[in-house]
Amino acid sequence: MSLRLIIGITSATGVIYGIELLKVLRELHVETHLILSRWAKATILKETSYSIDEVCAFASVFHGYGDQGATISSGSFHHDGMIIAPCSMKTLAGIRCGYADNLIVRAADVTLKEHRRLLLVVRESPLNGIHLENMLALSRLGAIIAPPMPAFYNHPKSLEDIIRHTVGRILDLFYLELPQLKRWGGMQAVHTDSQDDELKIMEQSNYE
Repeated sequence: MSLRLIIGITSATGVIYGIELLKVLRELHVETHLILSRWAKATILKETSYSIDEVCAFASVFHGYGDQGATISSGSFHHDGMIIAPCSMKTLAGIRCGYADNLIVRAADVTLKEHRRLLLVVRESPLNGIHLENMLALSRLGAIIAPPMPAFYNHPKSLEDIIRHTVGRILDLFYLELPQLKRWGGMQAVHTDSQDDELKIMEQSNYE
């Protein structure tokens, strides 16, 4: 059986992460089951040039946000994990409390109870104590908390480079390979001739 993942996109800023994730998973021939929250649709129209129909078309299957009778609401539906990108603080709180009043939270709750991989691309800043406690509680229950932190060792030249790197690191956690992902190549410290014996860092990589 080919890999099958559930993708949730909520209303938090950064819906482009979920959209790019869907596009890459389609390229990798991964079966995807998409859920959009009501306000995620508004954020998609606000932040991107994509229509809702275009985003839904990137997925193998689209499920309605309020469809609690969907296949993915049951633990008997086999899948290999769920990614919520981005994950709003409301959705985070709902998952932590088990308050499954919509299909995104219900599918996440099922993912946890079936001991499958749940990855939350949480998007908020700054974080208050409630956010941090919810993240810690879910981490202890087995969820992976993966804020979209940009990397700069790969010398991104565009916003797309930053987004794709984050998507690549998400895929790593499901043992999927993004071929163009620029990985850390290591560094070595070399002593300079200066009297204060400072260290000069020479990057050992093939990024350039």
